[in-house]
Amino acid sequence: MQNALDNNGYKDKYIIQTFGTSELGGKILAEGSNIEADLITMSSFYIDSAQEENKMFKDLDFETGTLDKYPSYYTPITAQEGAIIYNTEAVKENNLTIPTSIKDLAKTEYKDMISVTDINSSSTAWLLIQALINEYGEDGTRETLKKIYENAGAHIEESGSGPIKKVRAGEVALGFGLRHQAVRDKEEGLPIDFVDPSEGNFTLTESVAVIDKGEKSNPEAMKMAECVIKNGREELLKTYPIALYEGEKVDEKNKSGNPKLFSEALTVDLLKKHQNISEECK
Repeated sequence: MQNALDNNGYKDKYIIQTFGTSELGGKILAEGSNIEADLITMSSFYIDSAQEENKMFKDLDFETGTLDKYPSYYTPITAQEGAIIYNTEAVKENNLTIPTSIKDLAKTEYKDMISVTDINSSSTAWLLIQALINEYGEDGTRETLKKIYENAGAHIEESGSGPIKKVRAGEVALGFGLRHQAVRDKEEGLPIDFVDPSEGNFTLTESVAVIDKGEKSNPEAMKMAECVIKNGREELLKTYPIALYEGEKVDEKNKSGNPKLFSEALTVDLLKKHQNISEECK
């Protein structure tokens, strides 16, 4: 994003301030259009919830060319999918079977052998919980999630990249994490492979949105949003290789085998509901 802005006339004309997802989510819900920022990139479900509550974003005034339909007030900048990841050497050494589903991670053979993330600190965990609830319902999810957490033990991570780091190091044999990270590791020759679970590869997007401050709105913000999308996606695709816009192409290896969408619209309230389910299972 910085390269897109710096190489297209905006160098030294902006300040980037970073926050964790839940921290920035709290700010936009609490502050609305009084937030200091003129432009944000943020998890799309937070933007939807903030718009519903505060009506704080402008409709984008440029053609986006997205492959799917999105609300008028944001357009996606990245997308991330979940998958089961495993260390090929550790699986072999421990004589483990390779799981085909997230539910398989609840099997006793994986005791102390898996790493997952905590939904209270990482949205990566929501990809796992969405898949379970979508497939098995809330009661079935509770039953499975309790066993998964028991198997993970001390390996319930706060960061979305925590599981793959432990799988890379061989501290655990398997985990649930971001699919594109496992694809890249495998391509680089690390003993990493991945499984597209039978419950599905669920997706979370991050989007760009412009704050509506009425007469105090910064006219450059909309231009910068367009600049980031039109000039930043090519480089972003190297890290987040999921096509979102017309004309974008990704290698076959980056196309998940079982893409799915959750049956309900993703909102902050739904996230909180799923966080409560997760807490019950610990």
